[in-house]
Amino acid sequence: MAPAEPKYHEILIRLADAGVEAIVVGMASAVIQGVPTMTWDLDIVHRRTPENVERLLAVLEDIEAVARHDPRRIRPGASHLLGPGHMLLETRFGDFDCLGAIDGARTYDDLLALTLEIDLDGRLLRVLTLGELLSVKRRAGRPKDLAAIPYIESTIAEMERAE
Repeated sequence: MAPAEPKYHEILIRLADAGVEAIVVGMASAVIQGVPTMTWDLDIVHRRTPENVERLLAVLEDIEAVARHDPRRIRPGASHLLGPGHMLLETRFGDFDCLGAIDGARTYDDLLALTLEIDLDGRLLRVLTLGELLSVKRRAGRPKDLAAIPYIESTIAEMERAE
């Protein structure tokens, strides 16, 4: 179901238009902030309130989200999104991961002060700062996270030189 070329912009527009409270994390947040890399999925940490989960579920229905790597094609429900776990999804726009928490159980509210607001076609989008993303990647320590560190570090250094 996922397109040959992911269209994460489409997912982000729909989230913003629906008023979903979410923070873009992972390498998508790096790409949005100018890190010269690519990513194969879009990761968000969403606020786990019933109202916000209801808005998120409406977007997930619109983008035809189903559980990734599950032949049963299970659609996410509120119970999946209200908890701290991860919902790894496939959509008509690409792979999309809805995370209840990251990095040692840090939630939307825990991360909020560590975000930037980015303009996305006249809509506000929250992304994890590059400095915080760098810290998260270091703590995670997986090979793919360690491989991303030099790219994030060099982009931060370039931004600091440009100031």
